[in-house]
Amino acid sequence: MFDPATAAIIAIGLLFLLMLAGVHIGVAMGLCGLLGIYLSMGEFAALAQAGSVPFSTVNSFTLAVIPMFILMGSLATQARLTTDLYAAAHNWFAKLPGGLAMTTTMASAAFGAASGSTMVNAAVFTKMAMPEMTDAGYDKRLSSGSIASAGVLSAMIPPSVLMVIYAITTEQSVGKMLIAGIIPGLMTAFIFLGGIYVWAKLKPHHAPMPEHSVSFSDKIGSLKNTWGILLLFALVIGGIYGGWFIPTYAGAVGAFGAFLIVFMKRRADFATLRETFLEAILSSATIFLVVIGGMLFARFLTYTGLVSEVSDWLITQELPPFAYLMAFAVLFLILGCFIEPIAIIVMTLPVMFPVMMNVGYDPIWLGVVVIKMCEISLITPPVGLNAFVVRASSPVPLRLEQVFAGVLPFILMEVVALALLIAFPSLVTFLPSLIS
Repeated sequence: MFDPATAAIIAIGLLFLLMLAGVHIGVAMGLCGLLGIYLSMGEFAALAQAGSVPFSTVNSFTLAVIPMFILMGSLATQARLTTDLYAAAHNWFAKLPGGLAMTTTMASAAFGAASGSTMVNAAVFTKMAMPEMTDAGYDKRLSSGSIASAGVLSAMIPPSVLMVIYAITTEQSVGKMLIAGIIPGLMTAFIFLGGIYVWAKLKPHHAPMPEHSVSFSDKIGSLKNTWGILLLFALVIGGIYGGWFIPTYAGAVGAFGAFLIVFMKRRADFATLRETFLEAILSSATIFLVVIGGMLFARFLTYTGLVSEVSDWLITQELPPFAYLMAFAVLFLILGCFIEPIAIIVMTLPVMFPVMMNVGYDPIWLGVVVIKMCEISLITPPVGLNAFVVRASSPVPLRLEQVFAGVLPFILMEVVALALLIAFPSLVTFLPSLIS
């Protein structure tokens, strides 16, 4: 057997090689975790973990909220709630500079209250908004950048799958984590609106103003079609905040509510519902695969004592708390350039969470900061998953370079939002503090 340090070097080195080779991150983490356990603890320990961890990980009542949120988002898409939201937002923002990009931002933020998936948001609004903005003469960098960046709002605005993963990984309250994302999510959306306004003012040829106008009565009338999203948000967040049911039940109620909306709007048949449920199953399975792989890798790091050794070493450096936070942020953002956010969360938190708690940070506040860094990583080159989703989903010709050029200003806006959350922690902690 190898000593823990040597086993870690071999396992982590192989992990990066597998990722470079294109192996799924969940599979790569699971294999490397088992290899590390085998090298440091023997064959019996590795087989025991391979047999127990997958079942014990997914056999979690709390984790059941993830497929419920994903199903709710899939059904909301099937009910074409995005179409209603986009139409209403278009009526309110069309006559402002950059109005169509603002429309996408606000509609995407509102749909985040039913989706919970950044990639679903990006794909849906690319197909809906990209052709309209292109026909209106918008620069493709502004169009694609605003769509990709607005999509990440689903990571913060509840219900958020990433919030649930963080809460489960760190053993925090799922309900408090979801509630904590409301103010930061809305704040980020409004920062995006301000940034789009400045962009359109500085470069008006990138966002031509429409010639037609919308009456106030039409603006008010378009709001009546947004009742579906408002109902789902009230069911899920209102239920959690009001103490009517726990988050897992809230996810189930939200999914059932979305199911009823589909039938009330008569936008479903057996074939489409089958496809919707299959899509939700596949998305949930993909997430669970990453979580299982991350748990196996985390077991390796924990059982060999590497987590405690690294954590203790970091704590003994006696750096200022802000230095630990900045180091965590830099590590997270570097990894985010190459690895998807769920994998980063389950890989880094076993080491960094105890350190951040030891230096006095609030776990709920830290969770929102982590999710904010996830948002940034989702649009940061060279991986930037949302940028690839927009490029792949675009009905109009679009180059990846245009998408990444478009998201750069939004990355700066995200950094501004992150700075505000660090400077004013009460933006995060106020609403969760009201929950007993």
